[in-house]
Amino acid sequence: MNVFSYFCPLPEKAGFGKGWQCPVLPSLTFIRPMDKWLVVVNPNAGIGKVARDWKKISSILDRRDFDYQAVFTRAPFHATELVREHIAGSFRKIVSVGGDGTLNEVVNGIFGQDHWPTTGITLGVIPVGTGNDWIRTYNIPTDYEGAVEVLSNGRTMLQDAGTVSFMNGPENLTRYFINMAGLGFDGLVAQKTNADKARGRGNPFLYIKHLLSSLFAYRSCGTTVTIDGQVINKKVFSIGVGIGQYNGGGMHQAPDAKPDDGLFDLTLIRDLSRLSVIANLGRLYNGSIKKHKRVTAYLGRHIRIESESPLLLEADGESLGHSPLEFHIVPQSVRVLVNNGRVAPGG
Repeated sequence: MNVFSYFCPLPEKAGFGKGWQCPVLPSLTFIRPMDKWLVVVNPNAGIGKVARDWKKISSILDRRDFDYQAVFTRAPFHATELVREHIAGSFRKIVSVGGDGTLNEVVNGIFGQDHWPTTGITLGVIPVGTGNDWIRTYNIPTDYEGAVEVLSNGRTMLQDAGTVSFMNGPENLTRYFINMAGLGFDGLVAQKTNADKARGRGNPFLYIKHLLSSLFAYRSCGTTVTIDGQVINKKVFSIGVGIGQYNGGGMHQAPDAKPDDGLFDLTLIRDLSRLSVIANLGRLYNGSIKKHKRVTAYLGRHIRIESESPLLLEADGESLGHSPLEFHIVPQSVRVLVNNGRVAPGG
């Protein structure tokens, strides 16, 4: 028992989420944690699939006797605001209903508040996105019943997060991510894919479509990558900075990434011809990309990337800005609900 709880014991009848002022030290206000789940729903995720399926999802939660409050996003970055507001109101268990972008906004809400330590917030996912890459590392089911079962089982682990500082026009901004950041060719493909999704166009092959079309517009770029003091100068086609193993709707670009080891897995792909990219697409999906002679893998905690011309950046599938970029690992800072099978092979 600490000194504050000794002199100012919380009354037994104080309800969850209710503030209580200490009679001995009136300047202190205690807020009990809420046991109810905050379910953050992005109706537009999965090209409107969440809106179509919410009744089905909520019925599964109701049948499983989940005590929850659902809140619905209305615009980009609204999920971040909702999470910050509700954590301030004492919620500590959050479910993201949507894709990787929705999850990224929720994570930034968790890190953007100072009411609870980030490791004191439990985060789960019901995946309804077009890519659903974060869940692949943990073998979380894509069917709603299976995803809710993972929430019910309550198995958690602490995984790493990353910060990336980048340029967006004249502004230097910073964002958290928990799966993977891609730049160069990856960033261009994500930008085109996200533009189509914003117009309501989407299908399982959208990423591949823009991957192939972008080959004719993209040019590799002279780049300086500094990893924990090690300087690498290369003409770069694409770079992946991974905490998780997958991006781009199932590309196994960082097959050895361990989401709780306190290290980024950086996959650097040097200048490639268009024919070589097409010929090696299979390697991106089967996890053997690192065996290609023009691909090198690195591990690191602090990464800085500068380039002759701006390299486009995406993180967790969200198009953010461009180089110069700086990455920092935040070890074991997010408590996530995982499948009993835990991490995919390699992690």
